[in-house]
Amino acid sequence: MSVLVVGISHNSAPVSLLERVALDDDGVQKLIADAAASEHVSEATVISTCNRLEIYTEVDRFHGSVEAISRLLVERAGAQTEAMLPHLYVHYDDGAISHLFQVAAGMDSMAVGEGQILGQTREALRRGQELGTVGSALNVLFQQALRVGKRTRAETGIDQVAPTLVTAALTQSGTRDLAGKCVVVVGAGAMAGLATATVSKLGAADIAVVNRSTERAERLAAQYGGRAVALEQLAAEIGGADVLISCTGSAGTLIGRELVASARETDRPLTVIDLALPHDVDPTVAELPGVTLVGLAELAEALHDSETGAEVLEVRRILGEEVTAFLAARRQANVTPTVVALRSMATAVVDAEMTRLETRLPDLDGPELAEIRQTVRRVADKLLHEPTVRVKELANEQGAVSYAAALAELFALDPEAVDAVTRPIGVPEDGGS
Repeated sequence: MSVLVVGISHNSAPVSLLERVALDDDGVQKLIADAAASEHVSEATVISTCNRLEIYTEVDRFHGSVEAISRLLVERAGAQTEAMLPHLYVHYDDGAISHLFQVAAGMDSMAVGEGQILGQTREALRRGQELGTVGSALNVLFQQALRVGKRTRAETGIDQVAPTLVTAALTQSGTRDLAGKCVVVVGAGAMAGLATATVSKLGAADIAVVNRSTERAERLAAQYGGRAVALEQLAAEIGGADVLISCTGSAGTLIGRELVASARETDRPLTVIDLALPHDVDPTVAELPGVTLVGLAELAEALHDSETGAEVLEVRRILGEEVTAFLAARRQANVTPTVVALRSMATAVVDAEMTRLETRLPDLDGPELAEIRQTVRRVADKLLHEPTVRVKELANEQGAVSYAAALAELFALDPEAVDAVTRPIGVPEDGGS
């Protein structure tokens, strides 16, 4: 079994295409279920963010499974296969593991090193667990990816120097200084929470959280001394706002040009930041006098080369170390069932021969019989020691699977006995991640 990732992100596709595959919670759950039900797939989950949609699966073969999983994304986009396929990327087995570690560490994010992706990775694991589509393979992989993501942030300063999408958007629009400013945040989800926390930290004097569910808006606003506002009052709030940040991900445009135009009595500067996918704000809002609009497309271009020097290099060093260690443990664990089966076979041979000896020499007393049994077992152990040690060492070299297969073939090991042994990856689970 191997890990297969098929995805689309800001690195591979324009925002206009990402909007077509954007999913709400129900859509994500359906995509996970469809992926898990695909032929050759035993486990599945999905990482879904404002700038990526990736399907992670455990598969028993590459060909067939990659076509089926790719088709799921093409169908979500409602696009022609020929138009969609160039924007999809595929990672398989070792490459898939390396990719997930990079994603969790924020190295594949639009804002390199941003921390929100760690929570989104954890959410993907939780969803798969709740749906019953994540088994031991993906569970261990995602748990380790979360640990790697935490380690990179604990041992480097990447989270201090890397901008969030919110701070990057404020910088892009020239409104980083929010002292004395009125900010309206539309939405109450994870991105809205990040936006509210960010503008509060930057000194916004008045924060209004607007959402369809006033209860969720109240909870978020209360954390940062803001105000909860019903969605019906959005126009009134826009009229007095200096900055409007929208991140609801609603189907269709939520903030139209006419709404913004009618809400503003003057041409006072208004910065509009649209972090939703699909977009919340009508792009023509940017044509209104005094209005500056920053969306994900502009952010992607601005952040394209904004890596943070030494911190990024250190994160990459840690990632290389972690990927190497994980793959080595994984390869050795794949050999373990063969080694266990070989030793089980040797034990069975010793026991059978000792039973035969007892039958032929019934006069042997207890101490003599025990000494003979111990001697035969030592001989068997010494004969097996070097082959089992070497096959584990060779597991870290190219062609490791063939060595284990050769061992099983040479000793005529029972495949069922090998498969019956639990196949741990070699990394302990952490239910608290």
